[in-house]
Amino acid sequence: MSDAVYYDKPVLLDRERHKRLRVRASASFAFARQANSVYLAGVEFNEAMKEYPIVFTRAANGRMVPVAMLGLQNRDNLFVDDEAQWNARYLPAFVRRYPFVLAQLGGEQLGVCIDEAYGGFNPREGEALFDENGANTPFLANAVEFLERFQREFARTEVFCQRLEQAGLLREMNAKADLVDGRSFTVSGLFVVDEPRLMALPDAVALSLFRSGELHLVAMHLASLSNMQVLVDRMARRAPPIQPAPKPA
Repeated sequence: MSDAVYYDKPVLLDRERHKRLRVRASASFAFARQANSVYLAGVEFNEAMKEYPIVFTRAANGRMVPVAMLGLQNRDNLFVDDEAQWNARYLPAFVRRYPFVLAQLGGEQLGVCIDEAYGGFNPREGEALFDENGANTPFLANAVEFLERFQREFARTEVFCQRLEQAGLLREMNAKADLVDGRSFTVSGLFVVDEPRLMALPDAVALSLFRSGELHLVAMHLASLSNMQVLVDRMARRAPPIQPAPKPA
């Protein structure tokens, strides 16, 4: 899963180019319709585990990261309905930050980007990004603070994932879902904590995970896997795509 699923036209926020830009609020989640998973920070596990399977995947930079599974097929989000509404109680922070995002500029430097394709951007209605002096408005300041807070929490979560890998606790998950209408879906390339390996950890390692609070994250991850059935049920309620009639011979 990548930001490319969300951001059709990402550009670096520029005080001159975007000085008159305003943001009109939108209740549509059409931008997330093709995202079958989203990154999660560890602080989100407590709420996310109630609705989504939390699994691990290897990001483009090679690091292991946690994601909330949203679908069983590529580019298919089972939590965005036909009216482009998000059909779940908890909305992951990765989604809430749209249409803003932090981008790596080089080294450790990060820059704020926006998706210029977002339909809520306009010069007349909504919240301004910059004031008459070119300074950040409170609206933009809050958005940037949210991005930075998510980035910090996600960095802590990556350390947690590194510890799981170093302890040899992750195994690849291969699952197959068969629907009553004959459709079948295979999920691969994802990782989960191996419970027998977890139980066999040396006492010192297990105590370290407990003291750091990371064992609790592991427990929430494992409990969330029962939500795989939620995805299967949602998929089953969706009508299969209508196949074109065969052409006469």
